[in-house]
Amino acid sequence: MPAAEDLKLLTLAAKAAGDIALKYSGPTAQRWDKPDGQGPVTEADLAVNAMLEDMLPKARPDYGWLSEESEDNEARLGKDHVFIIDPIDGTRSFAEGSATWAHSLAVAKRGEVTAAVIYLPQRDLLYTASKGGGAFCNGRPISVTSPAALSAAKVLTAKPNLDAQHWLGGAAPTFQRSYRPSLAYRLARVADGGYSAMLTLRRSWEWDIAAGDLILREAGGLISDRLKAPLQFNNPTPLLEGVVAATPTTHQELLKALDPKGPGIPGQ
Repeated sequence: MPAAEDLKLLTLAAKAAGDIALKYSGPTAQRWDKPDGQGPVTEADLAVNAMLEDMLPKARPDYGWLSEESEDNEARLGKDHVFIIDPIDGTRSFAEGSATWAHSLAVAKRGEVTAAVIYLPQRDLLYTASKGGGAFCNGRPISVTSPAALSAAKVLTAKPNLDAQHWLGGAAPTFQRSYRPSLAYRLARVADGGYSAMLTLRRSWEWDIAAGDLILREAGGLISDRLKAPLQFNNPTPLLEGVVAATPTTHQELLKALDPKGPGIPGQ
């Protein structure tokens, strides 16, 4: 199926997901904590996931399925195409009543994302991209912007990523740090030029990153793991070795400053 057709399907699905999620009030939605410190899940996450898991495979029965809220199995590994879904990225933010959470939907073909949507219904922001088709927010083209120097860069990252153990010379470079609770939204804000980079040094789930990977690349940015390797999706264990996503210049400068032997961290 052409990527443009997959994008149409993902866009319809994301809007339907928003309709479901907005029926719930985050602070009053039933909530559970996942085992092994994997964070919270709410009844809204599960309702959105159930709808998507019904809608999308029906439309593309030969595609595999990978979602944060579905039990994983090896069947997806034998598929050329796979849906990679986070029903609500930023569940903790949703549960607290914040508007900064997103639906993150992607299709990967043989490990490369080819269609992607990040939708923030409470902020009325719909980010979309298909391979070779450019990146858009609410139908308008978006692109990354580049600061004159790393010291002027605005970087979305959690404070633990600045720990000395992650950086050559024992100190993080100087830049302007900000934070947003949704990894997908952080990637989208780099793609739309609002920020210079997004950095997370912990191992990251594919469903948090897949949609933003394509949107950022189609907007002219660069993205890799913390070890400088390109991102590949639909891995047997769907984890990536951190993410460095940025304008081309900032991406290069951050990778030069990172210690490749530095440990991963538990925070985002």
